[in-house]
Amino acid sequence: MTTPDGAILQRDKQTYAIVPRTPAGMLTPDVLETIAYVCRKYEVPIIKITSGQRMALVGMKEEQVEPIWEELKWKVGRATELCVHYVQACPGTAVCKLGVQDSLGFGLEIEEAMYGKPFPAKVKFGVSGCPMCCGESRVRDIGLIGTKKGWEVIVGGNSGPRPRIGDTIAKDLTQEEAMALVEKFLDYYRENSAKRVRISKFVEKTGIEAIKEAIL
Repeated sequence: MTTPDGAILQRDKQTYAIVPRTPAGMLTPDVLETIAYVCRKYEVPIIKITSGQRMALVGMKEEQVEPIWEELKWKVGRATELCVHYVQACPGTAVCKLGVQDSLGFGLEIEEAMYGKPFPAKVKFGVSGCPMCCGESRVRDIGLIGTKKGWEVIVGGNSGPRPRIGDTIAKDLTQEEAMALVEKFLDYYRENSAKRVRISKFVEKTGIEAIKEAIL
């Protein structure tokens, strides 16, 4: 049985889910209207907002998957492949009175830069516009936290069966400096990690001081 591209076989072994890409959890009226139209037309039984600020359409038949993607005209939000799965971001300075850095803008920049790039395992980002950390940055593979002095870069967080608070590798960076450091770390991770080893396990195995020495 061949799984259609951009689809995830469900536990009944008969229906599929798809996850359209919603960068940093951002939606527009046009996007919402398109989702509503497609879900009504194809009678999609479940529409679920995921923990990663994405929207999953669940319960479609195999022959419906390709026509739905064609009508949505969206990029696939990869949910099982070895790549960046999502960039989670809080509102930051766009609307929040506590925001001190532009987390939405930074999150969208990261999405654009990282989309489609292969990695040893799935990678999840959390971007928070202030130390309240509403983007869950300390428990993501890569976390960024905005402070009054700039950005803090964190690596190796995980919220799964073995929760792990990530390690800080640098603070008080400009957005450009933070982005460059994230890219440098991901290059190091890609070059030195075994396949399917998540960043949290890679950081534990390698040691944060060795990582800092290599990339700072």
